[in-house]
Amino acid sequence: MYRPAQAFPVPDGMQDLRKGGNHMHIVHVHVHVKPESVEAFRNATIENARNSVTELGVARFDVIQQPDDPTCFVLVEVYRTPEDQLKHRETAHYLKWRDAVAEMMAEPRTAHKYANVFPDDAGWG
Repeated sequence: MYRPAQAFPVPDGMQDLRKGGNHMHIVHVHVHVKPESVEAFRNATIENARNSVTELGVARFDVIQQPDDPTCFVLVEVYRTPEDQLKHRETAHYLKWRDAVAEMMAEPRTAHKYANVFPDDAGWG
């Protein structure tokens, strides 16, 4: 018999998204890199991600690469609040990454913003 996992308790001040409350600020950044820049972009982005996950407002910072087109990446950035994304953009490691990869892009990067439905905020760690 299937039994769903016990729900995580919602911390004080954090309400379930289905009730219209607070939720994580999730950004998927799509990046198309010039073929000759794939390794350099990858290395710079991993360095940025390693530093980003040490920020208090960052719950996750994943770097994924498309297997059938290695020039295509998605950065999956999960912030506790929209303000935490703004703080991230002021960090030395982000500014270093932004400047380092600017000429590596085949086209301007695009971002799409999301809110979590499941797991709830506590489930993001």
